[in-house]
Amino acid sequence: MLDHLIKGATVIDGTGAPARTADVGIRDGRIAVIADPGTVTEAARTTEDATGLVLTPGFVDPHTHYDAQLFWDPYATPSMNHGVTTVAGGNCGFTLAPLNPDRPEDADYTRRMMSKVEGMALKALEEGVDWSWSTFGEYLDALEGRIAVNAGFMVGHCALRRHVMGEAAVGGGRPTPEQMERMLALLHEAMAAGAWGLSTTQSATHSDGDGAPVASRHAEPAELLALARAVGDHEGTQLEAIVAGCLDQFSDDEIDLFVEMSAAAGRPLNWNVLTIDAAVPERVPRQLVPSERARKAGGRIVALTMPILTPMNMSLGTFCALNLIPGWGEVLGLPVPERIARLRDPAVRAGMLRRADSKEAGVFRRLADFGRYVIGDTYSAANDGLSGRVVNDIAAERGQDPFECLVEICANDELRTVLWPMPTDNDPASWALRAETWQHEDVMLGGSDAGAHLDRMCGAPYTTRFLGDCLRGRKLVPLEQAVRMLTDDPARLFGLRGRGRVAEGYHADLVLLDPERIDAGPATLVHDLPGDSPRLDSRAIGIVSVRVNGVETIRDDEVTGALPGIVLRSGRDTRTVSTR
Repeated sequence: MLDHLIKGATVIDGTGAPARTADVGIRDGRIAVIADPGTVTEAARTTEDATGLVLTPGFVDPHTHYDAQLFWDPYATPSMNHGVTTVAGGNCGFTLAPLNPDRPEDADYTRRMMSKVEGMALKALEEGVDWSWSTFGEYLDALEGRIAVNAGFMVGHCALRRHVMGEAAVGGGRPTPEQMERMLALLHEAMAAGAWGLSTTQSATHSDGDGAPVASRHAEPAELLALARAVGDHEGTQLEAIVAGCLDQFSDDEIDLFVEMSAAAGRPLNWNVLTIDAAVPERVPRQLVPSERARKAGGRIVALTMPILTPMNMSLGTFCALNLIPGWGEVLGLPVPERIARLRDPAVRAGMLRRADSKEAGVFRRLADFGRYVIGDTYSAANDGLSGRVVNDIAAERGQDPFECLVEICANDELRTVLWPMPTDNDPASWALRAETWQHEDVMLGGSDAGAHLDRMCGAPYTTRFLGDCLRGRKLVPLEQAVRMLTDDPARLFGLRGRGRVAEGYHADLVLLDPERIDAGPATLVHDLPGDSPRLDSRAIGIVSVRVNGVETIRDDEVTGALPGIVLRSGRDTRTVSTR
């Protein structure tokens, strides 16, 4: 007997094949039958009429940071609401394991680092996670059986270094031969327990809770290559890496490093995130040079890019992307009264604006057009009525330059004002360049950062917003191709066994959606994290049902209470995607 029968759905199977109308039967967590409407004779415990609805594979998000959130939110909201049934975590070199059992203080260091570098609320990390593990395998075991989404995790280079080297991991120390051997042993142990591979960062934007460069930034190429070679010893593994050039354009040394790491491992390496902007036409060709060179060297390098413009709010009061503009961190890191005084100094503002518009600012130059900022939440009587207004308009009324106007508004709120930059790359030429770039064999959609930067951005709804745009908006790609880009493409990159397609014998990770309505609601601030901490959320529109391993987890944007997800372990749940 079938567990469930979906009747008369328009099936888009994830391969890019044309849609077809079919009945789809589920048994024991897998797709048991796909047949012409009305031809399934086997009885089913439950059925539903899906006439007019589209049935797709569950979406696979290749870049998330749900490592902590899954402990208090097994549904990985809002990703699962938007059709995501599989998430890849442990990215950018940051994981919650392994932790050295001889140094209990390492858990506190990790919490403060994750709070700083990934924008996770410290109270949520302290109150929502029990931190009871030591090994990476114990961390995976702590999630097993208590999640609704399927989740796989890389092991973070920072955690490996901290475990072995302690405080010396930060500060430029090179591991001794014995420490290197221990680091390699820990990585092998993690992959034997199911880690998907290694993630690392060399990005200048990544600092720990003390403001120091995170541990992996101190690693030399020889260390990275040794770890990469270890990844190649295990089935179903990957590499993920971030360097400073990911934000704008790679240096020659960064290209060499990526190519050598992928070739040494014989495994794909993905990086995040390729920013596509017609105003900087040289960026995309430069960022794809590693992919072209890797193919010749026996590797593969995949660039992740978002198919939507993800709004990200800013603040002069708390750490955000503005702090990463060269020279700005020195001012924005001061105590609030002193910060306000400095920001009100015309000479200081002029210097900040020069740095923000300089070549060294790279991709952060996009944040320097302050007249295009929209005022979000305000907190003082002096700012009543300003929410939703554009700074340029307010500045014109007051006879101020835009940055001066913005500073005064924020100062009235003691710098608590929420600021929303309007995107500079929402033009037809940029969208045409995106559509062209998406067709490259080494470009893949993803990079939501879901689970991180919780009160600053909400990238999780990229799936529904993209599909809505494909159906009723710009229509840059056909729906069948769009679904493949969200499902089968990432599933194949990670070597997921039996996932990413609607096919007989595959796991029944399924999304039933209404093509007339599919979309994402606006990002809104909610306080539902442990410790009443805030995050941005977005309602899913037109997602009728989400199933994970055959069990319904979402119905009409509401969680069902079921927890059918599994921890996806390398080798068992992933096959090797060799580059050789």
